[in-house]
Amino acid sequence: MAIVYGPVASWRLGRSLGIDLLNAKRKVCTFDCVYCQLGETSRFFVEPKEFISLDQLTSEFESFRPIDADYATFSGMGEPTLASNLGKAIELARSVLDLPIAVLTNSSLMFREDVRERLARADVVVAKLDAQSEELFSVVNRPASSLRFHTIVDGLRQFRNTYQGKLALQVMFVQANEGYAEGIAELARSISPDEVQINTPLRPSKVKPLLPENVANIRAKFSNLRNVVTVYEAPRREVRPLDLVETLRRRPGPKDYLV
Repeated sequence: MAIVYGPVASWRLGRSLGIDLLNAKRKVCTFDCVYCQLGETSRFFVEPKEFISLDQLTSEFESFRPIDADYATFSGMGEPTLASNLGKAIELARSVLDLPIAVLTNSSLMFREDVRERLARADVVVAKLDAQSEELFSVVNRPASSLRFHTIVDGLRQFRNTYQGKLALQVMFVQANEGYAEGIAELARSISPDEVQINTPLRPSKVKPLLPENVANIRAKFSNLRNVVTVYEAPRREVRPLDLVETLRRRPGPKDYLV
């Protein structure tokens, strides 16, 4: 299977069936994050377009129903909001798979009304927030040159104000932004998410993960926010992927480390 992969054992979403509307050989993204498990961004994309047709997606869905999973999650080989047919794909996945729908996004295109409208169709949106200033944003997320941190944050706030589903903020902490946890927490409070997910790169990465005690200290700075969870605390479920090769392509690491 080329588009659908997993399920993977997600610490955030349980048994997560992945859907990759990009399905590229190399990463398709708006960022070049220092910690990315998919490697470097060789070419930035900032304008949504259709990569995979709905007919192709339907064909894969029809080949394996039903599936034991907790969520169908749009993620994969880069930033899923770069797929211009994301909204229609969400509706298709919901109708065929009969699963709640999640989207993992780096938040970069949330300043666009069309992107917010597509994301609004999902039951859960997990949005990235790794910085609290333009300077830190450029160090950790290394965005395409046209993207600005303040417009992304404004887009997150606009989305929060209208979205009827569950909005989670995921913060990936590495050494570069560990010392800015208090400022990131303050910014998170101004967005008022339903959940905050504190992460550190436990999958293969060019940067080392923070130790559990460091992550616990960071968690303490996110007080007065609802449902704060960390990657070290979350349980994981056993899963058996439909296609191990396609799953490992998007979740690099040992075969027993699909998290």
